[in-house]
Amino acid sequence: MKFIDNKGITDPMINLAIEEYILENFGETDTYLLFYVNGPSIIIGRNQNTIEEINTDYVEENDIKVVRRLSGGGAVYHDEENLNFSFITKDDGESFQNFQKFTQPIVDALNERGVPAELQGRNDVAVEGRKISGNAMFSTRGRMFSHGTLMLNSKIEELTHALKVNKIKIESKGIKSIRSRVANINEFLEDKLTIEEFKEMILKHVFNVDDVKDVPQYVLTDEDWEKIHKISRDRYQKWEWNYGKSPAFNIQEAHKFSAGLVDVRLNVKKGIIEDCTIFGDFFGIGDIKDLENKLIGLRHDRKTIEAALEDFPVSHYLGKISKEDFINLIY
Repeated sequence: MKFIDNKGITDPMINLAIEEYILENFGETDTYLLFYVNGPSIIIGRNQNTIEEINTDYVEENDIKVVRRLSGGGAVYHDEENLNFSFITKDDGESFQNFQKFTQPIVDALNERGVPAELQGRNDVAVEGRKISGNAMFSTRGRMFSHGTLMLNSKIEELTHALKVNKIKIESKGIKSIRSRVANINEFLEDKLTIEEFKEMILKHVFNVDDVKDVPQYVLTDEDWEKIHKISRDRYQKWEWNYGKSPAFNIQEAHKFSAGLVDVRLNVKKGIIEDCTIFGDFFGIGDIKDLENKLIGLRHDRKTIEAALEDFPVSHYLGKISKEDFINLIY
């Protein structure tokens, strides 16, 4: 495994491009660890409806960047006291959805420091029942990454103002507010850490070294950086990627499954599905547009939908959500 230094960049539109570039070009034979710290920003899950996840007025008034990532999962708030980590590696067919495999080194490092962290639910790391880290994955062409947040000393009040949390998600977790559910790692440390000290702690543990100078690295070249900036311009700096057009719809069905929230919007005219958009924080591998396109043009009745999806791998797109559950949701 090798570490990649992002040179202290705090622009999420660049940092997500670094991650995508490494994913597309490395990881077939080795595993890479990337750290990045973003300035105040909201990072939207790949399949989410941006405008419904953010408090637009607050975000604009406080100059908070809004950027969509490649991976599924929910929206998260980043600031300079939140460390993001990303393991980029070969997709061996067994690692996708295995959050424990990639969070365990982080959990072990925290436990070693006296913070009783543990993987909780499908993709969170928590301490004493309070979330300190959310994690997500993305897989493409034989490679994948598993990345997550580590809230060291984040401004949690900013998080609560900037994000609009879906009522369905709150109710499914049996909590009164997002504020009661999250915590900073420094809350559990007698000797508080700076973000740089925290980075060093994680690096020393993951690479089993006494000095960070001994951590093996891949240094990004000038050519690498040129390609990274192109990815940033072509994707992460574009409104079409980060926001996109909200669809017209006359039917909406949403449910919070154990494997994630699925929110389906259908535009049905004269009994025919003319448009379909599927939002959510689920973790699928395939492009959700494939499933959406499969439904467009069908009669809006159960037998027609069942027949159309009979040989279609719904779980490939929605993760651990079954075809039957999906059909029950939309009809």
